[in-house]
Amino acid sequence: TWNQGLDTVLFPARMATLSLGVLGVMGAMLSITGIFGMAAYSVSKRLRELGIRMALGAQRREVLQAALAPAFKLLTLGSAAGLLLGILASRVLALIVYQATPRDPLVLAGVVLVMLLVGVLATWVPAQCALSIEQLFCRAGFDEGVFQTLLIEADQVEKLIVDPRIKAVTLTGSEKAGSAVGSAAAREIKKTVLELGGSDPFIVMPSADFGLAVSTAVKARTINTGQSCIAAKRFFIADKIYNNFLEKFVEQMRTLKVGDPFDETTQIGPLATEQILNGVHEQVQKSMAAGAKLLTGGNRIAGPGFFYEPTVLAGVPRESPAYREEVFGPVAAVFRVRDPEEAIEMANDSRFGLAASAWTNEPVEQELFASELESGMVFINAMSASDPRLPFGGVKRSGVGRELGAHGIREFMNAKTIWVA
Repeated sequence: TWNQGLDTVLFPARMATLSLGVLGVMGAMLSITGIFGMAAYSVSKRLRELGIRMALGAQRREVLQAALAPAFKLLTLGSAAGLLLGILASRVLALIVYQATPRDPLVLAGVVLVMLLVGVLATWVPAQCALSIEQLFCRAGFDEGVFQTLLIEADQVEKLIVDPRIKAVTLTGSEKAGSAVGSAAAREIKKTVLELGGSDPFIVMPSADFGLAVSTAVKARTINTGQSCIAAKRFFIADKIYNNFLEKFVEQMRTLKVGDPFDETTQIGPLATEQILNGVHEQVQKSMAAGAKLLTGGNRIAGPGFFYEPTVLAGVPRESPAYREEVFGPVAAVFRVRDPEEAIEMANDSRFGLAASAWTNEPVEQELFASELESGMVFINAMSASDPRLPFGGVKRSGVGRELGAHGIREFMNAKTIWVA
């Protein structure tokens, strides 16, 4: 009798509580679409930040938490409000909610959302640039299909190259990738443009603007944390100014601030991947083992992220990695030369030939460097750089063909001769 009376008294409260619960669930389900939209918007607006935070060593879960914080905050507040209403409506409902929480479908939906984004993010972030270019073509009014972005794996590339609809191939990448793509295209007798690696020389003669040459040398070696095909990597300094240059250069390299690239005072950020970090360190260690002298740096920086100390090596043997290979990080190899002729000889002693920078105010030396350096580009009293108005590319193992400028456009045009008699 007591239980029946209690049920009679609590029945209206239970019905009201049930109605509130149903409305709460319906509202929460409707908000799922909004949550997905907010998540996508948050990630798309912060793609650059996400990529850098990954390079800083953040785990995917941490990156996702940062990107989806607004969406999950809304979900958390909504859920908390719904639970509070239920508890106020009936102590009985509080017990039901407590028992049901471990199997709450909204919690499961949130877990599924995180799992989906963890799987997608790995390919979404790198692909965004290519997809954005395709979108720009569409927004500019080009017909659909004029420019297409294909997100494919490496083993699918050759299938595209052999397709008769593909008439020419261009690649910006490593020597290994360039060799593979170039070989596949050659078998099909198709035109290729390959922009590959570089071990660019930076030459300084006594007549150069000394202060400007030193500061530019530091910038040329550390731009993009040294991860640039046209970053200066080998420094050939005239004997007369060698000691003074080396002192100033090492001093400026040593005092560079390494840290979070979001900090405006940071001068050196992280390397892109742990693989690059380990590769750079291995090249430095092997060069030192071969006889190179370490003047500063030479180690990865402890803590999260793929940071490497700005490094300067001197007395680098010719058969060591720092002399023969492209070091894709903030590592400079410095050499003493007697005169312009020796600088040219050593600079050309490389399988690469992308760009070169020579510093001198002597017209005869300027002409000598411009004509004798074996590279696709020579910059006199300036840092090697790309300019969309000018052809960009190299010789030797640095690639074939040219990008940018009129030459870049003509690389994939048919020079058709028409004779009408």
